[in-house]
Amino acid sequence: MSYSSIPAISVQNVSKCFRLRGGGSTLKSLVMDMVLRRHKKMSMFYALKDVSFEVAEGETVGIIGANGAGKSTLLSLVAGTMAPTSGKIETRGVISSLLELGAGFHPDLTGRENIFLYGAIMGLPLSQLKKRFDAIVSFAELEKFIDQPVKYYSSGMCVRLGFSVAVEVDPDILLVDEVLAVGDTAFQRKCLARMEEFRRQHKTMLIVSHDLPTIQMISDRILLLDNGEVKGWGESSRIVEMYKRMAREKSARSLGREWGTGELKITGVVLCDEHGKQTDTFRFNGALEATISYTAIHPVENPVFGFSITNERGNVMYGNNTQIEGVKIDSVAGEGRIKFRISHLKLARGNYFLSFSAHSWDHKVNYHRLDNFLAIAVESDRTFEGCYMDCEWKMDE
Repeated sequence: MSYSSIPAISVQNVSKCFRLRGGGSTLKSLVMDMVLRRHKKMSMFYALKDVSFEVAEGETVGIIGANGAGKSTLLSLVAGTMAPTSGKIETRGVISSLLELGAGFHPDLTGRENIFLYGAIMGLPLSQLKKRFDAIVSFAELEKFIDQPVKYYSSGMCVRLGFSVAVEVDPDILLVDEVLAVGDTAFQRKCLARMEEFRRQHKTMLIVSHDLPTIQMISDRILLLDNGEVKGWGESSRIVEMYKRMAREKSARSLGREWGTGELKITGVVLCDEHGKQTDTFRFNGALEATISYTAIHPVENPVFGFSITNERGNVMYGNNTQIEGVKIDSVAGEGRIKFRISHLKLARGNYFLSFSAHSWDHKVNYHRLDNFLAIAVESDRTFEGCYMDCEWKMDE
């Protein structure tokens, strides 16, 4: 698909800073601060830091990242509901946005009344709302509840109503925040179908979602945010894999533990696939090769090197060491490397943690242990739990 050379959305060196006030925030505490001339220290929090990117007219761009990465703040800035602290944002065309569940809805008003209120907030003339009212209600599937107060609606009903009004604006730019995470499967399919219709009409879309398979499927490009900064920008599958890798590394750091006497230390581990390519993503039944680097501050007799693989719940899926395999190492001193290879990695699809160890032959001294040191992903077309083992089934005749 070809895009216009003039961007529909241009974000240039944008930062957004919030001032966080310490201490109490009640009216009483604020008045006492003024009377007693107490100055509370203000801290600065940057939700976005020097963010730049452009979205072409007719392009669908996904925004991904962990909670608190700045995704929703960025959408609010593009929508114009917030102003950047620094930098510049330019948009071309009519913008329609669905940034929060039920944003703009009054809880005491009915769904019918809120359609007109929400539409007015989004700039739809009354005549247009009346003309499209039935289509909005039908898309939201709320015919039976349209005259009930919105305060009795579920979160899914609210988002259905909000999305229905937003898409009826017939915008040039549609901004959507986590709509795909709410509602049933049937409504999600309707949302995706409407988004695909928008794409065919050469509309521009900026979408935030934690649903990685879906956002990868519908996005032309993806922006990856982490702690308010751009960490990746480009082709969808590449950025999604980058985000998955970052998430695995963060998990390993949060769960990791290092301990031991330190006489013999593991200084690094490099993982490669059967082609010798360094990676953290492996295929079912493919090879995993590990090169463990170590250093010993003095000669260590009969050390044992080992590793284990655990799943995300902490269950050990497999463990092995040089002693189990009958590999006796007489002594190590200074720097060196030792390798192991799993020729056929038969783990179920998912994320796993690798731990590494160096201990004495009698298991009484732990020289160095790295618990949950590396995170890996295993991809598989097979569906099973745990480790795969050949199994034959036969009816007893």
